[in-house]
Amino acid sequence: MADTLHLLIKPASGNCNMRCAYCFYADEAANRETPSFGVMDRETARILIEKSMDYAKKQCIFTFQGGEPTLAGLDYFKYFTETVRKSNKRNIPVSYNIQTNGYHLQEDWFPFLKENKFLAGVSLDGDAACHDYLRRDAKGKGTYKQVMKTIALFKKYGIDFNVLTVVTGYSAGHARQLYNFFKKQGLYYQQYIECLDPIREAQGTSPYSLTPEKYGRFLKNLFDCWYQDMTGPSAKGTKSHVIYNRYFENLAAILTGREPELCSMRGICGLQWVVEADGSLYPCDFYALDEWRLGNIKDDSFEQIDQKREELGFISRSRTLPKECRICPYLALCRNGCCRLCSMEKQEDGTYIRGKNYYCGAYREFFAYALPRLEELVRLWGK
Repeated sequence: MADTLHLLIKPASGNCNMRCAYCFYADEAANRETPSFGVMDRETARILIEKSMDYAKKQCIFTFQGGEPTLAGLDYFKYFTETVRKSNKRNIPVSYNIQTNGYHLQEDWFPFLKENKFLAGVSLDGDAACHDYLRRDAKGKGTYKQVMKTIALFKKYGIDFNVLTVVTGYSAGHARQLYNFFKKQGLYYQQYIECLDPIREAQGTSPYSLTPEKYGRFLKNLFDCWYQDMTGPSAKGTKSHVIYNRYFENLAAILTGREPELCSMRGICGLQWVVEADGSLYPCDFYALDEWRLGNIKDDSFEQIDQKREELGFISRSRTLPKECRICPYLALCRNGCCRLCSMEKQEDGTYIRGKNYYCGAYREFFAYALPRLEELVRLWGK
């Protein structure tokens, strides 16, 4: 039984009403025997909910992602939350998150999201020029205007939300532009994630690829903007009403001896349960592939699913570190990052050798540049 059970659910599988050029989940789906599992039926949802409420010891978190999860329909989500209420016999705390592309989300969704206290993430890659460059609809048209309408509705209904921005080779050259745009729009809670190259292709060869050199410059420019706000007149030595940058905040947490909440910064893969629309489970959103399938919630218990994860060695393979990392002065901060960005070679005995993170050079350059000022901020906040 898990103290906190956090499920990442794909209610509409990888189906989406947009065609973002860099979509990592579309790439994963294309590398599976069954690319799409359609929309999760109510029987699968019911079984998932009942088993989850039995397995969770202290808390249960349901996060919906895709593809585009809202394609499952509002009625699906109403059924889901109502079934959770009926199944929560022990009255454990339950919370909901949803990650949406914000494209053509109708207004009738917002009272529901507000009533059920959903925390929303909205995918937005910046202003119109940056966003529309790679985030287009099925007809090849930009989606910026529709997404901004959705953001206005989140504000109108008082729903907590943050912005998720994918950093590509193009947008990496516009760090200050992105930062100032989000700030002007009152989007203070930000998360930037590295663009992933397709699974079967060499890194750095796609038109949108983010190279280590570009990423290093991006992090330094972004940090300069953030640091200025953190130490400017409006900050007044506190963290109140300033830009929240998830990556920088996690680095600050490490410097104060706390565990980062970002799994990519913990140095080892954690327990995750990614649920596809047919009920299949996988150990990570980046590994929803046939070879990593853990079972199906309709047929297997969480204990059996956890055992399968152990048998496959998914977590244990992330424990190894290359020699360069073990002697690196920045290991405590970097921890070699996410396994999806590292080469992984399986040995004859079933163990893995984990290679150096693709963005190692970017991280080293950034830490050398920003660490003294980040440590200064930590001392300032500690007063």
